[in-house]
Amino acid sequence: MDSLITAAGRALAAGDPFGALNRVALRNDAPALAIRGIAMAQLGDLARARTLVRAAARAFGPKEPLARARCRVAEAEIAFAARDLAASASGLEAAWQILEAHDDRANAGHARLLDIRRRLLIGEVDAAERALDALDAGDLSPASRTIAALVRGGLAMRRLDAGAARIAFTEAAAAARQARIPTLIAEVDAAGRLLVTPAARLISQGKDRPILLDEVDTLRRTAVLLVDACRSVARQGEAEIALARRPVLFTLLRAMAEAWPLDVPRDALITRAFRGKQADESHRARLRVEIGRLRAVIRPVAEVRSTRRGFTLAVPDGTEVAVLAHPIEEPQAAVLALLSDGEQWSSGALAVALGSSQRTVQRALDGLCTSGKVEAFGRGRARRWMAAPLPGFTTTLLLPALMQDG
Repeated sequence: MDSLITAAGRALAAGDPFGALNRVALRNDAPALAIRGIAMAQLGDLARARTLVRAAARAFGPKEPLARARCRVAEAEIAFAARDLAASASGLEAAWQILEAHDDRANAGHARLLDIRRRLLIGEVDAAERALDALDAGDLSPASRTIAALVRGGLAMRRLDAGAARIAFTEAAAAARQARIPTLIAEVDAAGRLLVTPAARLISQGKDRPILLDEVDTLRRTAVLLVDACRSVARQGEAEIALARRPVLFTLLRAMAEAWPLDVPRDALITRAFRGKQADESHRARLRVEIGRLRAVIRPVAEVRSTRRGFTLAVPDGTEVAVLAHPIEEPQAAVLALLSDGEQWSSGALAVALGSSQRTVQRALDGLCTSGKVEAFGRGRARRWMAAPLPGFTTTLLLPALMQDG
């Protein structure tokens, strides 16, 4: 390897893309194309970066599988940054096997880390955690160790474990200082600020206030009957009742929990659960049926009692009832949460991340665009979507597929 390529590679590793380009900008040999591609990626021109890295892989040819595998990992990372989630996974496993076979453990670890980040983004929390546990951090560069620690912090936040997240972000900060890459240090600082940003709203006895992830974590460990609207579960201590597949029952439970210790009139419950503007006898009959089902389901943690005008929750003396609500009540909150990461998403990538159909996502995007909450760029298959960050809130509890495999 010539001295200019070596110097350009060191500049890239230090987060200095202009320094790298100054050394190889006029060259079109394979190593220079690869470095130019990675530099363009660091500068944010992902389309140009992908073209250059692909050209580098072709220029290396089939007799240099290790170099081609490194180019494949670089291309996958560019695709991930562009939120092209299908392309970011394609060929990554084969590239990892080649890197392992050639004992390039640093890049093999980076390839694994890229796959873990993709899994975390699409909500495969358990799979991401298992893969991260199996990753040997000793093989990683300081920059990759920073990302690994950020991923561990992200996993902890998905688990609502504020203490573990804080430890992971502290480790990330130490690794970022060792890496000496300004953009990485800024990313760690931004991640740390999530812990001091409201993550949810707590509704209790008529009061509604934002709370931090630390408070959410603490609430989960107390004797409070917590009706968690972020996951559609009722939780008290170790007892947990999932109602995600029974939205009517959860709506009734949430309405009574928000009013506790007062009762909720029957007409109000009908309006909220069945969306009927005027309650008739069929609505009242259906309400009796659903209340009966709710009584049976939540018996381990609470009772549903009839009152003269409606229903109320009854819990043991000394127990309180509270509702943990999304920081922003918005039907398309998960779409907004993904888009607020500052990256440009395609509707296909959003569908993958949300586990939904592309047509459903497209309808949601069209509605959000009409209301001015998101913006579209480009046309046809190149169309991408962006949204401004949600002001004053961390999106941890809005992200899709939370704990789906937990």
